[in-house]
Amino acid sequence: MLASMPGLRPDQEGPSLAEQMTALPVATLVVRPDNSIADANVRAETLLNMARSAIIGSDVARTIRIAEAGARFDIWHSNKAVAAYDIKVHAGRTAEMELDLMIAPIVDHDGWRVVSLHAQSQARKIGHRGSSGGARSAMGAAAILAHEIKNPLSGIRGAAQLLESSHNGQDSALTQLICNEVDRIAALIDRMQDFTTDRTLECQPGNIYPLIDRAAGIAAAGFARNVRITKRYDPSLPSANINDDALVQVMINLLKNAAEALEHVPKPRIRVETAFRHGVSVMVGDGKGSAVLPIEILVIDNGPGVPEHILDHLFNPFITAKRDGQGLGLALVDKLVRDMNGFVQYSRDREAGESCFRILLPMGMA
Repeated sequence: MLASMPGLRPDQEGPSLAEQMTALPVATLVVRPDNSIADANVRAETLLNMARSAIIGSDVARTIRIAEAGARFDIWHSNKAVAAYDIKVHAGRTAEMELDLMIAPIVDHDGWRVVSLHAQSQARKIGHRGSSGGARSAMGAAAILAHEIKNPLSGIRGAAQLLESSHNGQDSALTQLICNEVDRIAALIDRMQDFTTDRTLECQPGNIYPLIDRAAGIAAAGFARNVRITKRYDPSLPSANINDDALVQVMINLLKNAAEALEHVPKPRIRVETAFRHGVSVMVGDGKGSAVLPIEILVIDNGPGVPEHILDHLFNPFITAKRDGQGLGLALVDKLVRDMNGFVQYSRDREAGESCFRILLPMGMA
């Protein structure tokens, strides 16, 4: 029990641990070493559609049942922290649902764990989607547009060039404008065609640092030349299972996105950090179990952040807050990261005044 809390007068008594547990805004369980549930809060009762008296003493593996048939993993017999995103479960007396599940060991109490259940996926709120619906819809749109638009564009360009030559250079500014605009639209279609392939990327163990440095060098020499770029690398980071070209493209897109967000910031800064994160995993379909994603790359900027009204659709194609933006850069980042069996998230630290794109990737196996 907590007798008092910081900031209270000596004669004031703070809320008990049970009262704090009740007030938690997410469904929370306390689990014993034998996997029986020792405590549950009101949110857990609501989510599981079970009375607290029925939850306490029940086996957590039976109360929260993994819905994926044939899955080769057991999250309930591990003493390590686990964060499982977009996992499908049968929880209590409810129908199948998709949620984020966090398991945290209690320090100095072997086998005891706190389990939190986020029914409305936190991963979706910060930009990650377990499904590829957004990118798949873009793939279909890109294939159609490429077929219906790109071929006529070459005819328009050819006609403009013939028009220019037949007028002996007269109205050359107008014909050049036509050619330039055709080239611009063709380049946009080329970018959209990146979505038309659903083939698996060839990934292999590799050192991420030369790839990050290459992208940072391109940024510093071009679109981010007026921005201070700093790096904070974890020197002990193992290799990641990656596709080199895809990771470079991902980093260039994120750095470009950050640089554009800093256009009107007095002292623009971008910081690239890496770290090894234990216990972060996602559930993989087709009975393959869980994928551990310990390799973390952060791209942080001190810009104004993403507008609230597009947060839920940030990684969908054609969604952008930029006046002349196309809304394809972050959609491509999401697709390439997922193709490397990782995921990307966005978050905002309002206190520090920073925005962060977080990439999590699998470790390379020698």
